[in-house]
Amino acid sequence: MASFIRAKQAGIQTDLSQNIQPMHFMPDEQARYGINSQISCLAYDPVQSLLAVGTNESKFGPGKIYVFGQRRVHKFFCPPRPSSIRELRFVANRLISLDSKNELAIWDLDTGNQLAKYVYSGVVCLVTDPMLDWAFVGLQSGDIAAYDLDRERPSIFRIPNLWRERDPNPTAGRLVSMQLHPRDIGKILIAYTNGAVIYSFKQNLVQKYFEYELPPDAPGGDGHGIHMARKPKITHAVWHPTGTFILTAHEDGSLAIWDAKEGRLVTARSLYRTRVNEPTSNPPRPMRLAPFVRISWCCQTDPDNTGLLIAGGHNMDDPSASNLTFLELGSTPIYATSSWEVLAAHFDGKRSLPISTPPGASVVNYVLIPRSSPYFNGAQDPIAVLVQLSSGELITLTFPSGFPISPTNMLHPSLSLVHPFVQTVAVSTVPRARWLGMVEKRSLGEQILRGGAEYSHRTRKEQRNIVQVLHADNIIRLWDVGRGDEIENAMQCQVDVARSLNRFEGGVETTAMHMAQETGEFAAGTKTGEVIVWRWGINKNFGKEEPRAQECERGGLMDISSRAEPSLKEGLQPFVMHNMAQGRVTVVAVSDVGFVAAGSEGGYLSIIDLRGPKVIHHGSVIEWSKGEKRGLFKHSSSSSHGGKPEWPTVIEFGVMTLEGENYSSICCFVGTNLGRVATFKLLPSGQGYSVQLAGVANMDDKVVAICPIDVETGREAGATGPVVAGLRDGKQVDGVLVAVTQTESKIFRPPHARGASKSFDSGILCDAAAVTPADTSMSSHGYALVAVFNDRSLRSYSLPGLREIAKRPLPMLDPLRTISTVISKTGDVLGFTGPSEITVLPVWGGSGRALENTLDTMINITRELPPRPTISNVQWLSGTQYISPTDLDLLIGGPDRPPSKRMMAATDAERNGAGVYNPAAAAGSSTARLQGQVKETEGWGDYLTRQLNERTEKLNIMGDSMDNLANTTSKWAEDVDGFVKKQKRDLFLGGIKKSLF
Repeated sequence: MASFIRAKQAGIQTDLSQNIQPMHFMPDEQARYGINSQISCLAYDPVQSLLAVGTNESKFGPGKIYVFGQRRVHKFFCPPRPSSIRELRFVANRLISLDSKNELAIWDLDTGNQLAKYVYSGVVCLVTDPMLDWAFVGLQSGDIAAYDLDRERPSIFRIPNLWRERDPNPTAGRLVSMQLHPRDIGKILIAYTNGAVIYSFKQNLVQKYFEYELPPDAPGGDGHGIHMARKPKITHAVWHPTGTFILTAHEDGSLAIWDAKEGRLVTARSLYRTRVNEPTSNPPRPMRLAPFVRISWCCQTDPDNTGLLIAGGHNMDDPSASNLTFLELGSTPIYATSSWEVLAAHFDGKRSLPISTPPGASVVNYVLIPRSSPYFNGAQDPIAVLVQLSSGELITLTFPSGFPISPTNMLHPSLSLVHPFVQTVAVSTVPRARWLGMVEKRSLGEQILRGGAEYSHRTRKEQRNIVQVLHADNIIRLWDVGRGDEIENAMQCQVDVARSLNRFEGGVETTAMHMAQETGEFAAGTKTGEVIVWRWGINKNFGKEEPRAQECERGGLMDISSRAEPSLKEGLQPFVMHNMAQGRVTVVAVSDVGFVAAGSEGGYLSIIDLRGPKVIHHGSVIEWSKGEKRGLFKHSSSSSHGGKPEWPTVIEFGVMTLEGENYSSICCFVGTNLGRVATFKLLPSGQGYSVQLAGVANMDDKVVAICPIDVETGREAGATGPVVAGLRDGKQVDGVLVAVTQTESKIFRPPHARGASKSFDSGILCDAAAVTPADTSMSSHGYALVAVFNDRSLRSYSLPGLREIAKRPLPMLDPLRTISTVISKTGDVLGFTGPSEITVLPVWGGSGRALENTLDTMINITRELPPRPTISNVQWLSGTQYISPTDLDLLIGGPDRPPSKRMMAATDAERNGAGVYNPAAAAGSSTARLQGQVKETEGWGDYLTRQLNERTEKLNIMGDSMDNLANTTSKWAEDVDGFVKKQKRDLFLGGIKKSLF
């Protein structure tokens, strides 16, 4: 009965929600964008061009793993038990993870399933190689265990604590780091607290020990304790890309460079000083250096052209010191012909490049983005570096110059939400044709992520939900969140608020934003009272910087088209700026017919006609009191609010026939924080428009939504081009307003009819509301009011009776950020689940389904892993034994281990490749004759025996060839000697003949 009375009071004869049943109102979690918690680790696969991100366990959820590819390609992986992800590695088109509970897990990248897991005791570090089927796990005891990634089980192979053999002190043998030799897979560099060793798998022994000791009067890295001998503890150890040298980093800030073959210290330095291992009579001033976080020995395509990327080691007492430094070393001198002094001078470096990072945050991790090679510890020919900050944010920088790279259309939108952090979001529903035309043309560098393939959906919905994401750096990015269908235009658009304001020194804060549905025009407001409008177009100043323009005067309007980004050729270009100069802009709205309205905290409303452009209204909410009818409302704002500050909170444009009129008008509806709803008419006046206050209605408290609807159909009574054009022909729109405050909803004919209202349950506040169509996959059932409340509940109400249809919980929402929830006009809820993650929830026609993984394909099987770099000829001649990956499989797995998939592939490749003699070319060889009789079913052991015989025969052939070469050379020398003697004899006899005759 109450809903029937409300329908009569609202003056709507049609039940717009007649066919809606409670079962239709069931939200599904369609997608999530962003990162659920603080990022803990990163990994990059240059072969498949994929990026993996791991997170920490927090109150927002357990640690998760995300893998991103090109465009919108992504997958997520959820460990079975809550934990934080510590390490991630790509190996053989699979993902290896290590969590905080010491669990090593293998993940299938295409299905998202966990294939295997094993729990170790006290894991310190993890080492893998793209070419190996083994993961080496460093334990707190100092031992190193091997895990068989192909057989998905631990191996019995184990390297004991090698430093204990040299120093039995329990604290001296604590494992710090490990790294495989970049060229010789048979060696591994192991760092302990007191020293490092090179271990040979082939010989099963330590080849070299490295212990860094500073003599008295040597300054060391930080200059402390200079008058005594000391042994700074190791924090990191890395190989030179050729394996000729190693570097050990120490707690005192020293970087010690060692000759890997001789075990000799070449030199030591810090980020600021060189030769710090040598005593000096003039000691430098001590410094407080930050601990080293990560070190990578990078190289170009030529592994001898190197440099060091170092996170940490900077002067902590210098506020301007960079957290990230690149030491350019240049081409490595030829080892065999260079003196120790030449080598030491080389490691003094050509130059030191500090890489700028945001102030107030330190670098905690980074991952290099190599162009193509997965080897050299992921540091060969990098084009960029992705840096993780202590704040949890990411920044992308060019390498080695360190220029910032915008994530727009370079990284997945989820990564952009922490690049830097998202502040707030808004959503607009844009027609598909309009959005397909909004493809930004911007100068971009080489793409970072090119892997994976998106799942092809069969449906394409006409209305696109375009989210506007405001970031902490005042960059706003616009992109399609999708509706469970194919996202045809997955590109992002970007606007730079600070640049449009011509302020580069900071102090800019964006407070409001909105995008027009049909035209794609965009506007944003700032804390200092500016309103900026962007319009799609071509940048006339593309590729060049224009001189800085003057500041906009108070209350004025200014052309800012010259402030376009130089790299943006086509996109949303700065158009005009209006300086309200009345405090923070609280709300802004852009219509589809050329009007922009904005409200400020100072209680002012401005309306701009973009056809001029011209400010056609600028007035205070205090003036609205003249339009109130005191006797028709619950209360008067002047009497009930006691002079409290009032400002606009919601603005909507619409077209409808107002109460008591017989024609329709373009209207601007404005709601305030004190519950007043003002209606303005925008009337033609000469060559432009004028604004007239039609009236004011009063409600209980802060207005959160205003929805103009058509009483006959329930559709939005919006101010669109075709509707406004029909006004000239006398067409009318019979409409009402559905206004929602924090505590009540109301339906009435503007400007101030009584209408019908309904109060919400006590103790809860409405944070977002919208009138949406109840469209399911089968049909449309009408229209209803959808609202989100601060108790994380979602409710729907019938129109016009305002009867509650159904109530659904939203436990995934962050209870502290429900006020930032938005609802699109298609019935999709976008809300925060954490500081940097949003969820997309279609509310109609679902089944309560939880979030499901994507069906994207991550692995491209046509992309083959390149061969691993091997030792050079000089290293082979000097006695280095070459160990192939298959040889290492035998050394670690033993002869009883069945051949792995990779070993069988290597076998087939070796059988068909240049490494096997051609029977036709070597018909005289007994081995060649036997090869023709080998069957495909040959066992692994038989194959290894045959390979050994072949290699032995090859060595014998080489020995015979060398003997033949020696014999031939000896014969040639004898012939030369005879020829010389004959020439001498002929010369002597010729002289005698000449003298006699």
